[in-house]
Amino acid sequence: MKVITTAQAAELVQSGWTVASAGFVGAGHAEGVTEALEQRFLRDGLPRDLTLVYSAGQGDRGARGVNHFGNAGMTRAIVGGHWRSATRLATLAMNEQCEGFNLPQGVLTHLYRAIAGGKPGVLTKIGLHTFVDPRTAQDPRYHGGAVNERARAAIAAGTANWVEAVEFRRDEYLFYPSFRIDCALIRCTASDTRGNLSTHREAFHHELLAMAQAAHNSGGIVIAQVESLVDYHETLQAIHVPGILVDYVVVSEAPAHHQMTFAESYNEAYVRPWRGEAADAAEKAKEAATLPPASAPLDARTIAQRRAVMELAARVPRVVNLGVGMPAAVGALAHQAGLGGFTLTVEAGPIGGTPADGLSFGASAYPEAVVDQPAQFDFYEGGGIDLAILGLAELDGHGNVNVSKFGEGEGALIAGVGGFINITQSARAVVFMGTLTAGGLEIRAEDGRLTIAKEGRVRKIVPEVSHLSFNGPYVASLGIPVLYVTERAVFEMRADAAGEPRLTLVEIAPGVDLQRDVLDQCATPVAVADDLRLMDARLFEPGVMKL
Repeated sequence: MKVITTAQAAELVQSGWTVASAGFVGAGHAEGVTEALEQRFLRDGLPRDLTLVYSAGQGDRGARGVNHFGNAGMTRAIVGGHWRSATRLATLAMNEQCEGFNLPQGVLTHLYRAIAGGKPGVLTKIGLHTFVDPRTAQDPRYHGGAVNERARAAIAAGTANWVEAVEFRRDEYLFYPSFRIDCALIRCTASDTRGNLSTHREAFHHELLAMAQAAHNSGGIVIAQVESLVDYHETLQAIHVPGILVDYVVVSEAPAHHQMTFAESYNEAYVRPWRGEAADAAEKAKEAATLPPASAPLDARTIAQRRAVMELAARVPRVVNLGVGMPAAVGALAHQAGLGGFTLTVEAGPIGGTPADGLSFGASAYPEAVVDQPAQFDFYEGGGIDLAILGLAELDGHGNVNVSKFGEGEGALIAGVGGFINITQSARAVVFMGTLTAGGLEIRAEDGRLTIAKEGRVRKIVPEVSHLSFNGPYVASLGIPVLYVTERAVFEMRADAAGEPRLTLVEIAPGVDLQRDVLDQCATPVAVADDLRLMDARLFEPGVMKL
């Protein structure tokens, strides 16, 4: 192991290399090293034609994180799990200045382990019948993970092969081949004199061990950014990456390069374990206090969140996953309503505690345990999630959902699927949530009734989703119940007269007109259940909802 500067680390990366970067949204990214790498490219035009691989999005929707790779000529191909925080990469892809691929986050974490173990790749059902599926001849919505024309052209030319459709034991699977990693960029807290790395001031462990093993066993190099050097570590348990895997250590040269997350310099709650029932109750009360005052007027988001809380109460799940954005507040609302008995988990690895949001998403305050990200996805994909509550951006009459890409060309938005596919194709039950329309929607909720004061300009239910992140009929065929919750209507997948699964309206808010406020706001026909019922009036009453 050799201690070097960020500038020296940047000089090590060669043109044409495949670089794997660790991190999760705003946490755990080697910011000092990637900033120096970009500065070298802008100064010298090197390195060029890199292939960047990362499982979770790393960035601030600005200039930090993997956004440093967002320069034409510097990056030839991007293979990422989530893109929303890396807007410069999305711009590069939409301008057709690189090949852009979006693969499921959990699959990428498992690929690191496969590469480390010398295995041919990952064989899994995750990604079947979504845009990740490469069988373009059967369905034009299947793109093999490509998010731009340049990537699709590379697949057609046979120069890019990130996923294959295969048959194994007379069943359909996807195979994600292993690849060489020339350089792994990781971040830990401290290094001892032999390069053993601790993570005692990091919010979680990412896939650090698997990534370092993968690069080392590929014949590549491992560069680790740390906060400090120590003679030795105080506890063996603090060490997460052994020094035999580490080639170079870079000590962070600026506090901004080694924040715990891009939102917080340091938050001790993220590295302190659960402290008992009394402390847990206090933390939940503190979490619930972050919600709008009970006297505040109800908005559409809160009503949809309340309806999702009712699913928590009805199903009594033991293990729950909440998505980023609107779903993130469901846990706090549940605790405010007096509901308990469930454990929140985050795909980054935390189990229990209070999940963070925004640029600290992935961390959890006072968790009960933290596991490596690949292990968390093992648990998820094996059916460990009792209930997943996720956001809803675009929905069609077949129950298909798009959360990954909107539009084409320079104006397109690539959000990426992250762990969305892994979770929605494996959880025991799934709840999607969002508003029925967007863009100027105004509502009034009082006396247990809902009034649409001003309709939103954008309809969420469309004739066909523009990107197939979730295949409703396929997931229904797996026996997974799926619910779609909005502020004024609830839908579920039900079989029609021909036995085909179809989006079906099952609940409507008291006070709204079925035709005008619901059916006319769907840009495609939806079925109406014979047993259509009213949504619970408690959803539309001000104050704290009690269950």
